[in-house]
Amino acid sequence: MDPTPLAPTGKLHPQPWMTAPPTRRVLDALTATGGEARFIGGCVRDALLKRPIRDIDIATPLPPETVMDLMTKAGIKVVPTGLSHGTVTAVSNGVPFEITTLRVDVETDGRRAKVAFTDDWVADAARRDFTMNAFSCTTDGDVYDYFGGLEDLGHGRVRFVGNARERIQEDVLRLLRFFRFYATYGQPPADRDALAACRALAERLPLLSGERVRVEIFRTLMAPDPADVMALMQGERVLPHVLPEAGPVGRLRLMSWLDTRAIKMAHIAAHPVRRLGALLDTDATGAEAVAERLKMANRQRRRLVMLAAPPASVRFDTPPADLRRALHHLGPDAVTDLALLAWAGDLSVEARQPPGRTRAWTDVLEQAAAWTGVSFPLKGRDVMDRGITHGPRIGHLLKAVEAWWEASDYRPDRAACLAELHRRIEETP
Repeated sequence: MDPTPLAPTGKLHPQPWMTAPPTRRVLDALTATGGEARFIGGCVRDALLKRPIRDIDIATPLPPETVMDLMTKAGIKVVPTGLSHGTVTAVSNGVPFEITTLRVDVETDGRRAKVAFTDDWVADAARRDFTMNAFSCTTDGDVYDYFGGLEDLGHGRVRFVGNARERIQEDVLRLLRFFRFYATYGQPPADRDALAACRALAERLPLLSGERVRVEIFRTLMAPDPADVMALMQGERVLPHVLPEAGPVGRLRLMSWLDTRAIKMAHIAAHPVRRLGALLDTDATGAEAVAERLKMANRQRRRLVMLAAPPASVRFDTPPADLRRALHHLGPDAVTDLALLAWAGDLSVEARQPPGRTRAWTDVLEQAAAWTGVSFPLKGRDVMDRGITHGPRIGHLLKAVEAWWEASDYRPDRAACLAELHRRIEETP
């Protein structure tokens, strides 16, 4: 193996995010007393790929306490977000920058590492997960690549830094991150050493918290074409350790095609819970188990359970009155979810759709987008004003009139509903 190169091996032309005033303030503060600072990790990787930059991370040999002192002296807000791991967050002109002291792992347990600070850029890069995440870049655009990440990035190779098994044993989450990065940046075939390590260590995935697993699964599902990677995870016997309820990936493949490329509507966008619903082959009980395992928020849980056990049929041929009833009771977002799920399922069975079928599905989605809602005109007070004081009967009468209003396609106004209420009171004294 060639010695690790210590000189820069690539060049990144100046980017707006590198030279923007908020960035310059932070860098000037870090280097004011002769310290060194480099951009690190994902922002360098994505800049090399000419992708949008989401977060700007900076590394420095300076201890975190020194970093905080320098930021404070420069008038930059600083938050000690992870001092034990050497991380602080500087907020310059409203822009957050995560600044981390160079570090090495001194103890790992498969979940979190204990670290020691260092001034060795190579040692810091060696503890990172993938070669494409181990870059550092100076303010002048000199890219340091100690492990062949530039070549891997150019060929779409997601490769662990050093020994794949060792990297995963340090933090088992890296196993799921491998598939997420492969879905986002990779080109087939996947790295064989990485797959072998993932296969061998997959049984350790239950050690991870549900929250950490959920983040990785959701991010993987939001890749442009997540079905191939989910199929790979199934084939490598990884997915059953986190999602045993997953079924064939055909419906997910079609869902990701519909919600990103096939349908050009402003209100249609990819969503991880909807895509998860397309991947699962389970009922409401199974969906509840998934939501509990992944520690999903209550709103996400309800959405997933609804997809697993639809409370209403929403299809291209749903009668208009039934569709409006579903929109009234479930809301347009839920109806959109159910329509997309049903459409993806329809396509997985019958890829060549009869003439007019696509237009019919699109009509359903357009009606959901245009739905402004209807409100039942009566309240409990309207019943009580007519001399009904018995609690259960108030509810029974309201439900009966509301059912009549629904059956009349929501057309009756308040006066008509009051007349119907009066009629029912007279009929059932």
